[in-house]
Amino acid sequence: MKLSIISFTENGILLSEKIAKILREVECELYTKCSNYCKEGKTVRFVTGSIGEWAKEQFEERNALLFIGACGIAVRAIAPHITDKLHDSPVLVMDENGQYVIPLLSGHVGGANKLAVSLAKKIGAEPVITTATDINNKFAIDLFAKKNGITIVNKDGIAKVSSKVLTGKSITISIEQGHLEKDVKLPNGIELVTYPPIQKVDVVITSENREFKTAILLKPKEYVIGVGCRRGKEVEKIEDFVMSHLQKAGISLIQVFGMASIDVKKDEPGLLGFSRKEKISFVTYKAEELMCVEGEFHKSDFVKEQVGVDNVCERAALKMCGPEGRLVYGKHAEDGMTIAIARREWRVNFNEK
Repeated sequence: MKLSIISFTENGILLSEKIAKILREVECELYTKCSNYCKEGKTVRFVTGSIGEWAKEQFEERNALLFIGACGIAVRAIAPHITDKLHDSPVLVMDENGQYVIPLLSGHVGGANKLAVSLAKKIGAEPVITTATDINNKFAIDLFAKKNGITIVNKDGIAKVSSKVLTGKSITISIEQGHLEKDVKLPNGIELVTYPPIQKVDVVITSENREFKTAILLKPKEYVIGVGCRRGKEVEKIEDFVMSHLQKAGISLIQVFGMASIDVKKDEPGLLGFSRKEKISFVTYKAEELMCVEGEFHKSDFVKEQVGVDNVCERAALKMCGPEGRLVYGKHAEDGMTIAIARREWRVNFNEK
C-alpha cells in the first residue's frame, strides 16, 4: 500500500513528516497546499492544482489518502471520485495536532480502519471508528472476505447480512466441502449449513459456477501470478501482458489472489504500479527460497546466472500458493516479461489473523 499524505499548514507538514518516519512498513508520499511552504531542498511536494484534481490522481493510482486537516476538505475533494465500497481507495483524516485519526472511506475492504488504529497507536492519537460492526464488536462479512482472500460477487448483499448481524440475528453460511479450516471456532451468531444448501442461506462460499438462493455469494481468489520482467518495463506493457495471458488461461482478474516475483524486483515500478492499480498483493522471495520450491520447471541457465535461480515466474507462483499449490499455466515469455499461473488450495478461517 502507498499512503499519500496531504497537509495544509506548517504544523501539518511537520506531522506528515513524522508519520512518514513512524510508518516504516508503509510507503508514504508527502504533499502540501500550505502557501508558506518553502519547496527548495524538501521532500514534500507542493500541489499546484486543486485538491480535487490531486484526489482524483490518487484514486486512479489506487493509493490510500490521509488528509491532515478538516473533514470537510477531504469530503469535498473525494466526493466526485467515489464509486463503491469494494473499489474505493481508503481515506483517512487527522487533525494537525495529531489527536484524532478518522477513517472516512473503505474502512474494511480498503483497510482504512486497520490503518487508522495502527497509526493512532504509533503516534499517540485516538482512532475514531464509526463502522457499526466494529464499534459493536460484530462479525463483518466484508472484512471476513478480505482476510480470507475471497471476492464479494454482489456487494449489495453486504448491507443485508450486516443488518441481520447488528440486530442480533444469526446468519447462515454454506461453504464448499473440504474448504473449511480445521479446528475453527465459529463466531457467535454464525450457523453452518451443509453444502450445497437446499434452502436459502445468507452466505455461500464456493469456487463452483452454480446458482444459489443466497443474500451474498463469495468466490475464493484461487490463482497466483508469478512474474518476471526486464528492468524499467512500463506498467502499461506489464498490464497488457498479464491481462492477455489471464484471458488465454480463462481466468478473471477477480480470481487472482496475488502476484509474486524475486526480491530483486521488489522495487520494480511497473510491477508495483500494476499491483496497486488492481489492488493485488505483490510479494517477492529470495533466490534461495525460490530454489527450494519443488517441481518441474522451465529452467534457464542465463536467468540463474543473472539472479541466482533458474526460473522465477513458476517458482514464485508456487511459493506464494503454499505446499498444496499447483501450476495451471506454465512459463510464457514475451518482450522481456515472463508469466506463470498457479492455483492455491483455499481455506476459510473464522479465527483472527
